Amino acid sequence: MESVLKYFKNLDADKKIKLDSLFDIYSELNRNVNLISRKDLAHLYINHVLHSLSILKFIDIKPNSTFIDVGTGGGFPGIPLAICCPDSSFVLLDSTQKKIKAVETIRNQLKLENVECFCQRAENYKGKFDYVTGRAVASLPKFIDNVKHLLKNKNSSVLYLKGGDFEDELKLLNMNYIVFNIKDVFEEDYFETKKLVKLF
Repeated sequence: MESVLKYFKNLDADKKIKLDSLFDIYSELNRNVNLISRKDLAHLYINHVLHSLSILKFIDIKPNSTFIDVGTGGGFPGIPLAICCPDSSFVLLDSTQKKIKAVETIRNQLKLENVECFCQRAENYKGKFDYVTGRAVASLPKFIDNVKHLLKNKNSSVLYLKGGDFEDELKLLNMNYIVFNIKDVFEEDYFETKKLVKLF
């Protein structure tokens, strides 16, 4: 939790309490559902929570924005973003029923009234959103093909968290994009090769 507070110094008490409770909630749920790898649990706040919140360091989220987090898995980046953006609404989408059930449990325990959870494939989901988020779900071209119908208008964008070298994937895209280096805002070694791609 200290790593989050290091970079987000102005969080109000409610957000701090909810973020702080994530470790116990994930520890409990992870016994039955593999939301994150066992060895990764000790690094929950850097590898998952802070990684998710990196979006807020690069993108100015307006109040009442609408998000869909595709392939949310254990709820990243959707859950941390929903905690820190309570005036925006979030749909968490995953095709694995047990993961969506777990994410619903997290939502209910945290009383996140701005979150809805659905078990469905992105290509079959109907809805329009300001932001489509994803975190290492698939190759960028495949992800874009599956989610482009979810963008509300020309001001909407896809926010994709990805690591490693993916220059070849970018060449295959038919969208404008900006690549942000997360290491520019977070100094931990984990972020050395991590990027946020904004596609619009």
